[in-house]
Amino acid sequence: MSFNDLPQGTDNVLLDLGFDDAEELTAKAALALKLNALIDQRGLNQMDVAAITGMTQPKVSQIRRYKLQNISLERLMQALVSLDQRVEIVVRPARRAHAPGITVAA
Repeated sequence: MSFNDLPQGTDNVLLDLGFDDAEELTAKAALALKLNALIDQRGLNQMDVAAITGMTQPKVSQIRRYKLQNISLERLMQALVSLDQRVEIVVRPARRAHAPGITVAA
């Protein structure tokens, strides 16, 4: 097999690996990354985060370990808002330079 025969990758490794929900998982990971950074910056423990966000401590633990299968995008966004963050969702037409999809900038 030559180099030219290899499949072309994308910017999303989860999509390249064949995950059906790759875009959602990528968005969740970006939100969890920001949430975990805020938790670290503020020196909060999991019980503190649970009290502030209204989540259970086991859910906070899942987020801390990036086990995001049972956590919704909405829940992650609500947790960020609970930590005094502004979450914005922007919808615009897809252009040729930007394929349809989901992007999170944190």
